[in-house]
Amino acid sequence: MASKPPKSDPVQDAPQVAGPKHAAAGLPAIGHTLRIAQQQMGVRRTALTLLRVNQKDGFDCPGCAWPEPEHRHAAEFCENGAKAVAEEATLRRVTPDFFAAHPVSDLAGRSGYWLGQQGRLTHPMYLAEGADHYEPIAWERAFDIVAEELAALGSPDEALFYTSGRTSNEAAFLYQLFARELGTNNLPDCSNMCHESSGSALNETIGIGKGSVLLEDLYRADLIIVAGQNPGTNHPRMLSALEKAKANGAKIITVNPLPEAGMERFKNPQTPQGMVKGAALTDLFLQIRLGGDQALFRLLNKLILDTEGALDDAFIAEHTHGFEEFAQAARTADWDETLTATGLTRESIDEALKMILASRRTIVCWAMGLTQHKHSVPTIREVVNFLLLRGNIGRPGAGVCPVRGHSNVQGDRTMGIFERPAPAFLDALEKEFGFKPPREHGYDVVRAIRALRDGDAKVFFAMGGNFVSASPDTDVTEAAMRRARLTVHVSTKLNRSHVVTGARALILPTLGRTERDLQSGGEQFVTVEDSMGMVHASRGRLEPASPHLLSEPAIVARLARRVLGEAGRTPWEEFEKDYATIRDRIARVIPGFQDFNARVADPAGFALPHAPRDERRFPTATGKANFTAAPVEHPELPEGRLLLQTLRSHDQYNTTIYGLDDRYRGIKNGRRVVLVNPDDARELKIADGSYVDLVGEWKDGVERRAPGFRVVHYPTARGCAAAYYPETNVLVPLDSTADTSNTPASKSVVVRLEQSTAD
Repeated sequence: MASKPPKSDPVQDAPQVAGPKHAAAGLPAIGHTLRIAQQQMGVRRTALTLLRVNQKDGFDCPGCAWPEPEHRHAAEFCENGAKAVAEEATLRRVTPDFFAAHPVSDLAGRSGYWLGQQGRLTHPMYLAEGADHYEPIAWERAFDIVAEELAALGSPDEALFYTSGRTSNEAAFLYQLFARELGTNNLPDCSNMCHESSGSALNETIGIGKGSVLLEDLYRADLIIVAGQNPGTNHPRMLSALEKAKANGAKIITVNPLPEAGMERFKNPQTPQGMVKGAALTDLFLQIRLGGDQALFRLLNKLILDTEGALDDAFIAEHTHGFEEFAQAARTADWDETLTATGLTRESIDEALKMILASRRTIVCWAMGLTQHKHSVPTIREVVNFLLLRGNIGRPGAGVCPVRGHSNVQGDRTMGIFERPAPAFLDALEKEFGFKPPREHGYDVVRAIRALRDGDAKVFFAMGGNFVSASPDTDVTEAAMRRARLTVHVSTKLNRSHVVTGARALILPTLGRTERDLQSGGEQFVTVEDSMGMVHASRGRLEPASPHLLSEPAIVARLARRVLGEAGRTPWEEFEKDYATIRDRIARVIPGFQDFNARVADPAGFALPHAPRDERRFPTATGKANFTAAPVEHPELPEGRLLLQTLRSHDQYNTTIYGLDDRYRGIKNGRRVVLVNPDDARELKIADGSYVDLVGEWKDGVERRAPGFRVVHYPTARGCAAAYYPETNVLVPLDSTADTSNTPASKSVVVRLEQSTAD
């Protein structure tokens, strides 16, 4: 039987701390998975639901975007995926009675964990101007309110349409179509805060902003470098792929400031040997300082250049551009500067070089540890340089592998969720739907917050997500949101963004991935694109949490009909009835989706075309893969300060907090902890177990403070610290962003530690 939600916020003043673990998954993961699932869903519902996750006739996990193998296990899910499913398929409900009992002022004082634990939203809710309670509202009246506010704008560019990575391809395509028919490209999305740096770097260098490998390539690789990523928590099913790669003979180099249990040893819960012994994954651990990755890859590139016979000269001559300029810059890489930037030893870099030179097929995987620095784009371009030197793009078992974090975040971008759309995409929209899309670029996340802050945007509409908690500079973001005339959130569950509102606010409850989607045209399915460009169907099977829910495509279609009227050529009512009609239009607008409905009928789905991978063709400005030669950067750290990275605990997914433990790092019953290297702590005279305020330092001189963090002596890289977001997002300045991509620099925040008054 499912348990009831907590009545009060748990006390987190005294987290319990033990040593970090050295293996991931195994029996503890099974036990934790079943406990969380049973609490949310009960025993029978747990069995029915989890056995459908990531199956060919089931639903796509609403967690990460890691692809599914061709031959799937009956339990094709991980611990954190099961938590995501349990929270969506929960039997707990947030009804109008809940809102009547809890004023917004009360909810605003609750933790994100408590809000999320209350359960599924059941009714559309409205917060009137000046009111302190949400009240139920009819769907049609809710759409009227949005239409009224949009009509009152001086320009469509005063509206913002944000997208979370959970949104399906069909909903995302309709959403961007609605925004552009309205007249704006203001389509910020969660990619702006995570892999925008990857897309910026890859588009410039190889001509497409996506990874170039499929799952089978990992199995064929000789060497896999995992940089700035923690698969054991953020993409646990990736560990199975790495285990298989190791069994096939691959070597693995891990590059990260923190040792992570999942990359040390994986105890596969699906095999007897895995449960008992597990598989050691990392052959060489390079414990790099935050922001030192560009310097590392630049030096490796110099060493490759200096090694006779190491280059793929034929590939470089035929398929690349800019080699001479790059080589000239790379040959100036300095050992001493690199060791300072990285904190590594000469011996460890030499060992890495030996493994690199011994590999014919190399893959580099990365995530936020590379994408959330000021110099993230040149860092990733340097990774591309590294792969190009030895021809490791466009052949089996080799390539770039940016690992996306949310289940359809890549698909949303493919569908046109982008504030800077390509002219060819807009031309295709115009031809198909008979209207002139706006050509002026819109706002990304950071620029959207500035626009709200400055009064240049007045309506904020979010398709999923938890924008307030996910965004940087929490105080600035919340103040900006409160300046809006109207905030609207399409959501499955309660989160902080629902209680930091504009003058008026709407919560529009929607179906989840696990639920049946029955429209007047019959039962529907949606599609998603995984991190490797595979597109497949997702079919929910559970009865909806409430009869008052609408699907995301239905919400967009009804809103568009109310706002735009019936004058245009877009058949919004037809789209709501039958999602196949949406896919027919996608097929005519977006390259690679021809015969969409027929191809997605294949239970395994289909791969989108990728010119560098499929043909060794690079659709860049030069027509070739581009070497680049940016100056090497790394964060400068003043004396007595630490460089902080924000990260997830094992009991969270993005901003969703499932629990208060971080099992692999030895943290229990609390999230306000800061991990500090013991040697750094001694120099700073900070005892293990003491409490400090984290105080951010940036060039604007504004004091940003996160109070009351317990110090945990932990084997981080020297000079580096780590703490969980969203609690530490308050320390990330809005204007501290990556060059080119404008992604918040959440992995390189200069902080000082001050004794807390709570100590």
